Amino acid sequence: MAPTLEQKPLRDTHGRTIKYLRISVTDRCDLRCRYCMSEKMTFLPRSKLLSLEEIAIIAERFIARGVTKIRLSGGEPLVRRDVAELVQRLGHNIGSGLEELTMTTNGTRLAQHADAMVDAGIRRVNVSMDSRDPERFRYITRHGDVSQVIGGIYAARDAGLAIKINMVALKGFNEDEIGPMLAWCRDEGFDLSLIETMPLGAIDEDRTDRFLPLTKVFEDLGQQFTLARDAHKTGGPARYWNVDGTKTRLGLISPLTANFCDGCNRVRLTTEGKLYMCLGHDDQVDLKAALREGGTAGLDEAIDAGLFAKPKAHDFRIGQGEGPAVARHMSVTGG
Repeated sequence: MAPTLEQKPLRDTHGRTIKYLRISVTDRCDLRCRYCMSEKMTFLPRSKLLSLEEIAIIAERFIARGVTKIRLSGGEPLVRRDVAELVQRLGHNIGSGLEELTMTTNGTRLAQHADAMVDAGIRRVNVSMDSRDPERFRYITRHGDVSQVIGGIYAARDAGLAIKINMVALKGFNEDEIGPMLAWCRDEGFDLSLIETMPLGAIDEDRTDRFLPLTKVFEDLGQQFTLARDAHKTGGPARYWNVDGTKTRLGLISPLTANFCDGCNRVRLTTEGKLYMCLGHDDQVDLKAALREGGTAGLDEAIDAGLFAKPKAHDFRIGQGEGPAVARHMSVTGG
């Protein structure tokens, strides 16, 4: 007997099983980080977005077919009206196929939403924060207030959420803060993931000027901290180290100096319903059209077509004269 679609694993042509779905619930954000967005962004009209009901239907179809982890992102997911309803609905799937529901946020609205997130079943969040210095933070985000973000982080911790800080390592900008950031995370009981800047979308600066290889960063941190390899895995691309014998973990996400594609187990759904199989490629299938025109059967066919087209690896390169790997900004695909 042929397996049903619920039993049929989400496996690509390279033998990788997809267990992880990242969903961008909005391309909008209340910050304008320089490495992520242009100062004057053109966002999608609301008429082109998936409804929250459609996002839930698609997510639940992936769960039925074997996805065990979902991460909500953006843009900034908490700027979308009624996103709490989506979180609540998806949270009902925890223990019924879904093992974990998480979120990546910039933290500006975390204080208002932390308790509701915990009630819905979220147990940890990633907070993007590249500097704790008020002036630097304002510069990189173009207008953000770091005290608001840090207040949100503490409110989330008090509500019971585990915290991981995501920090993009930027040469000549925040490299002197990486050691102090790790020390702060260690002292506060947070994890820290360091990320190499990625060539996604046209921005107002040359990324080459800011590219900081994490190989060098890790070497420097090894002089300041005792770092022991940790086998911890979260379903994402980071490699982890334990810090000074504490519970704090340091994660490195190195798409350029240490390609992480061999074990890729994820796909990304955009806010307008496009399923991207790879952050660094433009191949995609339109799940919104498939769902609206063909219902669940059409959705399954589109998902299978997407998995068939999933590439073996991304095509990120960075250097003088190199354009972005893809035209879309990170906020479109979801972080």
